[in-house]
Amino acid sequence: MVGLPWCDNSGMDLPIIILIILAVVIVALVGWVIATYNSFVRLRENVRNAMGQIATQVESRWDALTSVIAAAKQYAQHEAETLLNVTQSRSPLRSDSTPADVAHDDQAFAGALARFNALAENYPQLRASETYSQAMDAVTTFEDNVRFSRMFYNDSVTKLNRYRSQFPSMIVGALFGFAPEPYFENTSTKSEMPGW
Repeated sequence: MVGLPWCDNSGMDLPIIILIILAVVIVALVGWVIATYNSFVRLRENVRNAMGQIATQVESRWDALTSVIAAAKQYAQHEAETLLNVTQSRSPLRSDSTPADVAHDDQAFAGALARFNALAENYPQLRASETYSQAMDAVTTFEDNVRFSRMFYNDSVTKLNRYRSQFPSMIVGALFGFAPEPYFENTSTKSEMPGW
């Protein structure tokens, strides 16, 4: 029997080779699990970052509306204060918010904006003011930014959910509790540009 140069042909060669092969396979498997886990973490953080971007744009949108409502105080003190209370009593969005939280916030914003537009209809001098015009332009800009942020969020969710659904990464995803993330659903109010 021809021996291998690193073996002494004492009959222990085969178990040592099997142990070495087994150790290499285990190290490779552990390395793959770690790399796959880290990929899940990176993808999940991209989703959270995307939601954080949405939260930032939503807050800016509310700030723009709040500033125009504050400007309306000189025309309609009581109505403006009521609307300011509505804007201040809402719960802010965070990076761990869900699409349902954003949808709830969108409904609150649409309601506040509709109430403000009804108020502004009664005060033509308010609608004619430069402050009103600039603030409504800012609201439109931030609304557009929210739309773009939603698209980025959905793209990030697609990447995570696709990776979670693929074999064999789905095993690591299930093992470490990486759940599929929800998408933003398109609604009739979100498919049309706002018309202020």
